[in-house]
Amino acid sequence: MKSLVIGATGIVGRYIVQHLVAAGERPRAMSRRVYRDEAIDWIQGDLSTPAAMDLAAFEILYCTADVGLLADALPHLNLSSLRRVVAFTSTSIVTKMDSVIASERKHLRQLADGEQRLIATCENYGVGWTILRPTIIYAEGRDNNVSRLARLISKFGCLPLMGSGAGLRQPVHAEDLAIGAMQAAASANAINKTYALPGGEIVSYREMVGRIFDALGKPRRIVSAPPIVWRMAFALAKPFFPGANAAMGSRMAKDMVFESAPAIADFGWAPRPFRPVFTVL
Repeated sequence: MKSLVIGATGIVGRYIVQHLVAAGERPRAMSRRVYRDEAIDWIQGDLSTPAAMDLAAFEILYCTADVGLLADALPHLNLSSLRRVVAFTSTSIVTKMDSVIASERKHLRQLADGEQRLIATCENYGVGWTILRPTIIYAEGRDNNVSRLARLISKFGCLPLMGSGAGLRQPVHAEDLAIGAMQAAASANAINKTYALPGGEIVSYREMVGRIFDALGKPRRIVSAPPIVWRMAFALAKPFFPGANAAMGSRMAKDMVFESAPAIADFGWAPRPFRPVFTVL
């Protein structure tokens, strides 16, 4: 079996590569930069210019890069033996499609459209597809969600929340997503289906933040602030959150919970509970 991993240097993609190697495979890993690894065939490439890529045949394609770019590039790749595509998008398609932020709405419409175009392309070529939609992804020290909060806590020793932070969350570890992707690729039950991939535990936003304090060995100093105070605090913290927006405050009260039963039944989805361990920020 030969696999191609697109987005192989991302937080999920690198775990996919690691687990393929551990399973005895020599995967192909594609990225914009050239890397060297005796256990991996690294390919320099960009989905935006697929015609420039000269790929040998492969059977399974894992993609953590933009799903719309993959949909457009797929017909230009070597599809002679391709039988499965496993692509990642996001549960934000469900939770943030009505965002008050115009740029978010535009991005998520593009993401949803990319899903549909990938599905149509796969079906046109007779390739089985699986789309995986994670919740909040974390990988200690490397993600833009939990690790950014950890850096804020490390710098200031406290964290303000807008209101009580009672909205429910299901953080999911990047390594669990990699394992789940490989399990989905191996499961006939997962062919031509879309799955939410939540973490193994439901916690409030406030508790999620509290566990980050715990992981850093710091006392929980969480301040419930009214909207105007929170927005002032957010303005001070904005340099730590490139691309973030004030709407994230109001979302702290919103439940963002997804059902994992279909993924459990079809390919044995078994993510860890949310207990981060930080060795580096």
